[in-house]
Amino acid sequence: MCKAKKFSKFEKNSTKENLSFVWFYGLFVLPQAACQEVCKKGKRKEGDMMRTEYIEIAHHNRTVSAACYKPDAAGRFPFVIFSHGYNGYQTDFDYSAKYLAQNGIASVCLTFCGGSTRDKSGFPTTEMTLFTEKEDLNAVIDEVRSWECADRDNIFLFGASQGGMISALTAEERSADIRALILLFPAFCIADDWNARFPDEKDIPDSQELWGMMLGRRFFEAIRGFRIKEQIGRYPGKVLLMHGTKDSVVSMDYAVWASGHYPDARLELFEDEGHGFSEEGSRRVDEMTLHMIRVCMRG
Repeated sequence: MCKAKKFSKFEKNSTKENLSFVWFYGLFVLPQAACQEVCKKGKRKEGDMMRTEYIEIAHHNRTVSAACYKPDAAGRFPFVIFSHGYNGYQTDFDYSAKYLAQNGIASVCLTFCGGSTRDKSGFPTTEMTLFTEKEDLNAVIDEVRSWECADRDNIFLFGASQGGMISALTAEERSADIRALILLFPAFCIADDWNARFPDEKDIPDSQELWGMMLGRRFFEAIRGFRIKEQIGRYPGKVLLMHGTKDSVVSMDYAVWASGHYPDARLELFEDEGHGFSEEGSRRVDEMTLHMIRVCMRG
């Protein structure tokens, strides 16, 4: 157990932003290919040391699509579930999922229903809320736990930005099912920011465009009175938080607060990184994620 909180900074040479990472970016990865029944309807692609498959998971009258990455071998594998952020997509953590698969770890990258303009579920973005996304993530966890190829004792959640907030909320409710939590610039500010913008219920619009995606009234009504600091911090497993020192979207103060309230947390500060890391920073995130998983599996 990591009793002490560790604060460290990752020094980097380049400050170039990776524009493929967007606000509320979060991910959720899990493997698949040896899961015959679950995956037999998906499209499979073979690659070096790994397999990729595309699946659909039906729940709550909607269907989550996901890309699954699995080592090209038999047996049970630890799974990482990557949750993308605001208007993200299942391909956002494609490189990370492949990296993990090549190191013996399976992943699933999902697209939240209504959480992206590229989502093909038919669920409107104006119907999406933080809590419909939490339902999506829970459906994926349940699906992965049903697979013969999944090591049910080693399922990890990885969430970035809005996906980080969703992953943190889910881990609080499913601590027995989640081995560890990995959060990349988690957007714990979402409810605070929107409630400050619309302080009274009468101020809430029927729709609001943000960064190329339309949100509906339901999104804002669902977070009325919601206080993130009352909802997270009790998850007992290991938590790795990674945040850039130049994040202008989510204050670093949220990650510092969270690292001091989880029982077993570590905060890594990435020098000069913003809300969306450079290529160098992103690869460092992959390495730290792999290390975290290996530490957990060593017990």
